[in-house]
Amino acid sequence: MFQSCMEDDGTVKLYAVKTRTIKVGDSLVEIILESLRAQNLQLEDNDIVALTSKIISYSESRLAKMSEIKPSEKAKELAQQHGLKPEFAELILREATKVYGGVDKAVLTLKNGILTANAGIDNKNSPEGFVVLWPSNPRESADKLRKEIRHATGKRVAVLIVDSGLVPLRIGTTGLALAVAGFKPIKDNRQDKDLYGKPIAITRQAVADDLASATHLLMGEAAEKTSIVVIRDAPVDFDEGVYDAADMMMSFKECIFMGTFSGSGDSEGA
Repeated sequence: MFQSCMEDDGTVKLYAVKTRTIKVGDSLVEIILESLRAQNLQLEDNDIVALTSKIISYSESRLAKMSEIKPSEKAKELAQQHGLKPEFAELILREATKVYGGVDKAVLTLKNGILTANAGIDNKNSPEGFVVLWPSNPRESADKLRKEIRHATGKRVAVLIVDSGLVPLRIGTTGLALAVAGFKPIKDNRQDKDLYGKPIAITRQAVADDLASATHLLMGEAAEKTSIVVIRDAPVDFDEGVYDAADMMMSFKECIFMGTFSGSGDSEGA
C-alpha cells in the first residue's frame, strides 16, 4: 500500500492489487473481487478502481494474431521506415485515426483523440504471436464495469482505465487515463486566483491523468501482475458521469505541441 499525505485533504491511499494471469473472456468483476479478497481488502463508497487497459482488452478479446494479418503495401512501407514488422504496421494503420511519423520501433499516431505510440497496440504481456489492442470503447467499458461492481458489492465506486502515455522529450512512460466513470476528470482552475491574488488564465488540472500516473507507478510495465489499484480518499469531484478521451481533449489550435508543429491546426481530424 502507498500513502500520500496531503496537507489540506487528508491522506490519499493507493492499494496495489495483484491478480492472476488474465485470460481472454475472463469476468473482470470476478477477478477484482477475487483479488481483493486474497489481499483482505474490501471496497468502500467513493473508492476509485483503476485498471490497466490491457485487462479490459483481454476480457473483451481485443487480441490480434499476427499470423492472420495480411500487410498492405502501405504497411510494408511504414514497417521499413520504422523498423517494424509489416503485420504490426498494418494493425497500426487499421487502428489509428492518423499516422504522423515516428522513430525506430515506434510510430506517433492519433487514436481516439489521444496522441500515442503505435495506436496503443502492445506486444508486452501478450501471448507469443499475439498483440493487444486498446479496448474498442473505453467509455462503455468503464461505465459497464462501474455498474457491475455496484451490483455485486453495493458500493458506489468510480472506475479509471489506465494505459501508458508519453510526454514529449521526457524519457519513459507515465500513466494516461483512457476513460473515467464516476468522477470529473478535469479540474478547471480558470476562475481561481493564485497565492498572490492574480487570476489564473489558462490552467486546468488533468485529475484523471494525475491519478493514472500514480497508479501506473504501482502497476509497472513488466511482469508485476498488478493490474488493479484501488484509490481511496482521492480529492476529486465524484459524479455519475462517464468520460473518455474526447472529454479530456483540447483542440489542435489550443494544444501547445500540435498548435506549434501543425501551424494553423488544419490537419485536425484528417
